[in-house]
Amino acid sequence: MNIGKMGIHYLQRLNAANVPKDLIEKGQNRVIEASLTLIRERAKLKGELLRALGGVVASTSLLGVPLGHNSSFLQGPAFAPPRIREAIWDGSTNSTTEEGEDLTDPRVLTDVGDVPVQELRDCGVDDDRLMGIISESVKLVMEEPPLRPLVLGGDHSISFPVVRAVSEKLGGPVDILHLDAHPDIYHEFEGNKYSHASSFARIMEGGYARRLLQVGIRSITKEGRDQGKRFGVEQYEMRTFSKDRHLLENLKLGEGVKGVYISVDLDCLDPAFAPGVSHIEPGGLSFRDVLNILHNLEGDVVAADVVEFNPQRDTVDGMTAMVAAKLVRELTAKISK
Repeated sequence: MNIGKMGIHYLQRLNAANVPKDLIEKGQNRVIEASLTLIRERAKLKGELLRALGGVVASTSLLGVPLGHNSSFLQGPAFAPPRIREAIWDGSTNSTTEEGEDLTDPRVLTDVGDVPVQELRDCGVDDDRLMGIISESVKLVMEEPPLRPLVLGGDHSISFPVVRAVSEKLGGPVDILHLDAHPDIYHEFEGNKYSHASSFARIMEGGYARRLLQVGIRSITKEGRDQGKRFGVEQYEMRTFSKDRHLLENLKLGEGVKGVYISVDLDCLDPAFAPGVSHIEPGGLSFRDVLNILHNLEGDVVAADVVEFNPQRDTVDGMTAMVAAKLVRELTAKISK
């Protein structure tokens, strides 16, 4: 975070020194293009490989977005993507999902790397442009069938540009299953329209989702409920989970739209299962609750994200990293076919 701030402050000093604005913008554009080129070429290579192998309808491709500065509390989620990857392949467990998919098979899982968020911010790229770069990166993955993006956050602000990209690329809205302790639907939070607490307001305003189901909610304000009513959000709070369980473990989504998007904030889980998060909210879902919801979901999952893992709070032998990795594994099985 300090590096990003130093870069921005440096550019501000350059502006104060009457450095031509177009000189800075041209440099920024070169960095942006280089960033997109690397993702484009990696996605192209993976897509060509899978098309050559044949017989793949959909294949999960990891895309990291190490962004943490839109968090209202701690910014550790910026460090999450490499820790999740490390846990996926750490060797303490086998590479097969519960539904029998082998992650070592490139037809099941590939990786196109990270959006270089901090490097872009170091060059003074603001959030309006950064959100556009994230969206463009997601579209580059989707332009190489059969790749479908599974995005590793990062804080929850990344869901807005990712869902926007998915909806725009597919040509219409999706249904969203959002697992979280919080609804993240403030109009804006602390003056930040891109706050991780506002991502689903941006999604619903943009018309990128038809249905939004929020599950695991247990920290919600009046504004969160009012915004939910405004956008027609289906909010399932933990205080009624025992009554809602059968419905939530037998969801059927995506009919009549472009597919299903799944967003998993790790704090949907009770902190007994995932202590390495920025916002610890007791009384959450068990890990098996989450897997039951995911495994039983009927629908064409076109993309997903796993967000808000904070490695700086994962003090129990990397436990939360393994939880995040397990979620990535099971989401991979849901996407790939």
